Amino acid sequence: MAFLELEQLRKAFGETVAVQGVDLAIERGELVTLLGPSGCGKTTVLRMVAGFETPTSGTITVKGREITRVPPNKRQIGMVFQSYALFPNMSAADNIGFGLKMAGKARSEIEQRVTEMLKLVRLEGLAKRFPDQLSGGQQQRVALARALAIQPDLLLLDEPLSALDAKVRAEVRDEIRRIQQTLAITAIFVTHDQDEAMSISDRVVVMNKGAIEQAGPPFQIYNYPATPFVASFVGTLNQFPAQVVDAASGTLAWNGLTVHVPGPIAKTKGEPVTVMLRPEELRLSASADGAGNALPGTVRAVSFMGAVVRITLDSHGHPFTVDVFNERLLKLPSVGDRVTLSFPAHAAWVN
Repeated sequence: MAFLELEQLRKAFGETVAVQGVDLAIERGELVTLLGPSGCGKTTVLRMVAGFETPTSGTITVKGREITRVPPNKRQIGMVFQSYALFPNMSAADNIGFGLKMAGKARSEIEQRVTEMLKLVRLEGLAKRFPDQLSGGQQQRVALARALAIQPDLLLLDEPLSALDAKVRAEVRDEIRRIQQTLAITAIFVTHDQDEAMSISDRVVVMNKGAIEQAGPPFQIYNYPATPFVASFVGTLNQFPAQVVDAASGTLAWNGLTVHVPGPIAKTKGEPVTVMLRPEELRLSASADGAGNALPGTVRAVSFMGAVVRITLDSHGHPFTVDVFNERLLKLPSVGDRVTLSFPAHAAWVN
């Protein structure tokens, strides 16, 4: 039995179904991220696990104990909120020790635990500061320390980084992952930010319209999406229509050109399909080199994005995006240049 099990979890608000038929098993020590657009049901799932929402149907089990209708304060779960939710009239130390105080722990035990938590989140020396004397990143670390101070069975994080700027966001994200691995605590992280999900997770659960579309390691989710929604939501995606010429060999036709993809294809000759490609799988050259697929194109835009240069081009009236890793000697095309867009068959998948 998994550490945490959600079985046929469903939540309806009147006639609106927010979560439907969610089955998910999380092992001890895993960090699993629920990823999806606003309104997909990810936060509702988290709130049901926390006990803030009661499922319409289905069960929640932790360590073999069903907690579906157990009150939140009886679940031994720590939660970190998007808004920090710190008490403004309490110091960092008092905020961290609040849950222990409510549990009736001895003063000496609280002080020892608070000291341990401040060290864990690297805030030694800031114990006496109040929330308004701390940066956003420091406040979120205090909130994390408070959630961990009670030694929860499970840690829940509801978009905890969304209020932070980009640099601090990355730092706190890395801290959360470090602490989670140090403590080997089981955690569920909710976000709509795919970069966060990919960088922090053991597994990513992509949700859409209240249901799970795909669950798996980040590498699998990105490179082998199970549905068109996952393919388009996670990362940037090029798509273009084609027709099946030979399903067995993966031969397609598009605008008079032959396109090769991995075969066999579960379609028949003449049927329409959609070809999908990641921008980093594409290459640009002055002319076709005879290897793989080659499509003629015209450069429409060149965007410098730091580590990556994004090139937008047009082929037969269809837009394509190509990502090239930046380096000092990189020679970039100019807008209006005629180029050849190439990619190997294995880079594409079809729907």
